[in-house]
Amino acid sequence: MADDASTSAAPVLLREMDERGIVTLTLNRPEALNALSDALLDALQDAFDELRTDREARVVILRGSGRAFCAGHDLREMTAARQAPDGGRDYFRDLFAKCSRVMMTIPRLPQPVIAQVHGIATAAGCQLVASCDLAVAAETTRFGVNGVNIGLFCSTPMVALTRNVPRKQAFEMLTTGEFVTAPRAREIGLVNRVVPEEELGAATQSLAETIAAKLNPAVRIGKETFYNQLEMPLAAAYAHASEVMVENMLWRDTEEGIAAFLEKRKPRWQG
Repeated sequence: MADDASTSAAPVLLREMDERGIVTLTLNRPEALNALSDALLDALQDAFDELRTDREARVVILRGSGRAFCAGHDLREMTAARQAPDGGRDYFRDLFAKCSRVMMTIPRLPQPVIAQVHGIATAAGCQLVASCDLAVAAETTRFGVNGVNIGLFCSTPMVALTRNVPRKQAFEMLTTGEFVTAPRAREIGLVNRVVPEEELGAATQSLAETIAAKLNPAVRIGKETFYNQLEMPLAAAYAHASEVMVENMLWRDTEEGIAAFLEKRKPRWQG
């Protein structure tokens, strides 16, 4: 969690897209360790809502500017909200609902979202990593759900965390407030890859390019099915996935991809 207020007039979220369809979203509150202020959460939600219908965007990289990926909620904003007549109850309810919506939007995006993590990812920042589809971390990164250290149990970050890592490891992180190293985060399944800090950008870009080079409709339908089947009983999951594969097999580009494989050539996809 961050304890510095943002004083920058710069946009709190930066967006760029390259010729491969790789969109990079940069949390841009470096003076506050990219704490998730109301404005930043709104900007993230707006960006994600736009990506839902962006047919050109193939992969999304989410990263932080400055010294850290994201240090969680903005404690100064939260403290100021206590001055309301209700002690901040309505503000806190709205804040956590807004943050939860952002986190739930990520797996529902058609594009795979890769967290590019450095410095620290704590509390809601760790939740943000856990909510992304993939994560690449610098080997010096530290992860934590450390609200318990200031008397605030990380209940909403817990939701995403427990859907990524085994329950005993998650509970230890939540109740001790201790940091987890990047190699340990990889061991327990919170991140996919750990690389030297100077290689972080290139490694994340390489992963994004690998995914962006695949048949885009197949990746999109695959991501949607991935999350849908996770919420189903086993038999229903197989039935649903089987129907998706039937439709996928009937695509002209899929027929071309199989033919290209059998003929040992590159596919000529029409898109």
